[in-house]
Amino acid sequence: MLSVNELALDIFEELFEYAEEFHAVPHELDNGARIIDCGVSTPGGYRAGKQFTEICLGGLGDVNITMGRIKDVPIPFIEVSTDFPAIACLGAQKAGWTINVNKYFAMGSGPARALSLKPKHTYEVIDYEDEFDYAVICLESDHLPNAGVMEKIAEACNVDVANTCAVVAPTASIVGSVQVAGRCVETAVYKLNELGFDTKKITAGIGHAPIAPVKKDGTKAMGSTNDATIYHGSIMLTMNAPEIKDYLEKIPSNKSKGYGKPFYDIFKEANFDFYQIDTSLFSPAEVVINELSEGVVYHVGAVNPEVTLKSFGFI
Repeated sequence: MLSVNELALDIFEELFEYAEEFHAVPHELDNGARIIDCGVSTPGGYRAGKQFTEICLGGLGDVNITMGRIKDVPIPFIEVSTDFPAIACLGAQKAGWTINVNKYFAMGSGPARALSLKPKHTYEVIDYEDEFDYAVICLESDHLPNAGVMEKIAEACNVDVANTCAVVAPTASIVGSVQVAGRCVETAVYKLNELGFDTKKITAGIGHAPIAPVKKDGTKAMGSTNDATIYHGSIMLTMNAPEIKDYLEKIPSNKSKGYGKPFYDIFKEANFDFYQIDTSLFSPAEVVINELSEGVVYHVGAVNPEVTLKSFGFI
């Protein structure tokens, strides 16, 4: 059985050992837990962002960063591919674990979720759970976790705390911008899962999205990093599922009633209350599907350069 924690641990070990080369800072706590700061009190960078994203995918995805353009503006893009979309995206990368211990808060993603089964329903629908004696977690936070936080994570994953490993980066950082854009394929797989589609039928996924410029304010950074996929994420999924034709029109973000404004503006109008936002907005801009049993292709949605550039601060 594939172990996303075992695969991710190899990437974590490289990042921990050669942290200086990635503008990252390794920490070993008194209880043996290991943490890599990828942007809280250190610059981080594109290489650290690539490693962070690959860890988040449970070692089941390839990540590349290149320069591209949106209209006449040069922008870095991330490209992500995986041959295990359900496990990599939903079983690992999905930010499905809210870490809230005393005064520490972080959004947890990555392979440790497949040990803690957070949320359990996700692992039931993809028919997967991990078995490994190390837990590797990705934390989106502007603070590093302490020993008590790592103890709670270890407890939930049923591993020794000395075998818990965390990579940490705030949204408002280079690594934050990279790893959120690196969720572009995940947004498509997640959307189909939410629509009730059997994501185990997806055999491969590839996508790219622009990497948002870093904003100083965390809330604004959350807006622009999400907009990278909402308004400019392009995804291709390969699958054996002729029934996909019944889901096509509901996949792209432009079908959401909240579509058309930068996410920060929508969030502000909702008084910064997530529950007031149409969740169908969290989808890629465009999706191409190659359905293998009938040998057909479908294309839905479209990128929106104007809103993307407005969100990024160019307009």
